[in-house]
Amino acid sequence: MCIKGLLIDLDGVLYVGDKPVAGACDTISWLIQNDIAFRFLSNTTRKCRRTIAGKLCAMGFAVPEEYIFTPPLAAIAYMRKTGLNRYFLLATGDVDQDFRGVGLNDCTGQVDYVILGDAGDAVTYNSLNHAFKLLMGGAELIALERDRYWMAREGLSLSAGPFVSGLEFASGKNAIVVGKPSAAFFELALQDMGLRADQVAMIGDDIITDIGGAQTAGIPGVLVRTGKFRGQDLARSGITPWKTIDSVADIREVL
Repeated sequence: MCIKGLLIDLDGVLYVGDKPVAGACDTISWLIQNDIAFRFLSNTTRKCRRTIAGKLCAMGFAVPEEYIFTPPLAAIAYMRKTGLNRYFLLATGDVDQDFRGVGLNDCTGQVDYVILGDAGDAVTYNSLNHAFKLLMGGAELIALERDRYWMAREGLSLSAGPFVSGLEFASGKNAIVVGKPSAAFFELALQDMGLRADQVAMIGDDIITDIGGAQTAGIPGVLVRTGKFRGQDLARSGITPWKTIDSVADIREVL
């Protein structure tokens, strides 16, 4: 198999908390020096694209903001496709900045979509109940991601998935998932690189969303043993990665 480009997850792969994974900075520099195409494909929904780019720069990763693909980009593409753009966004941090100038974020009236990301402490009974009422009033549910958990600075922490499932159960509606493992999300990055699925490998620490999602989209998945990686998750997933490496620093093994 001839791999010409890489899709690389962020949290747990390039860095854990605020610390780069050992050798990650040198690896990204090596990719740039050798003109190997890559994009960052992350389910991060707590920070806008610009903030993520700033964080990467502060950790020593000098990459363009345009190389970063996050679920808000896919949500915006979906809304533009449907022509419906009134939404209620339940998320935390500054991810709302990615939606600026796109539709109307309405916290009070009738909306077309409830958009749910990793909302952290913004998840309360009142905020979830408001989202539930909007769904029962006719809105559809867009899940920016439905990861079960992620590796935060203080350890494994709940992500958006459990709350997406809760709203699905309560409302009887199925969420439109726009982040990984959605094939459309992978396709956004592939189109930007001008490469086919079989010419690219996905590097990730989540066996379900990163590896399973990529391989369903026809992209070979490379699992790293950093971040949220747990051997027991791999064993019970039923998913076989194309390759497994210790960390992103070993990325040359797949090229």
